[in-house]
Amino acid sequence: MTELIGSLQDKAKTSSSTVGLIVLKGVVGLFFGLTLALVGDQVLQYGWFSFILMVVTFSAVLLRLMKSWSWAGVAIFCVICVLIGISLQMYIRIAPG
Repeated sequence: MTELIGSLQDKAKTSSSTVGLIVLKGVVGLFFGLTLALVGDQVLQYGWFSFILMVVTFSAVLLRLMKSWSWAGVAIFCVICVLIGISLQMYIRIAPG
């Protein structure tokens, strides 16, 4: 009986960790897709349908890319994206003109 309960606890822990990783990847993919779609919308001025299509496309591509990543890989990717964003923001604020 103790082995059964221990086995169920291990499976629940593994399942919740896997679900949490999938949710994190989905949130990161949606955020990244939304960001790239907004940049494309500002540059190309496409309509609402194209905007949604671009969000879904970029999100799907990123989710496909992150398919085999672990928690550490997703965290490193997020940190790199934040650092690039901060660098671009500093460049925009400091750049002449």
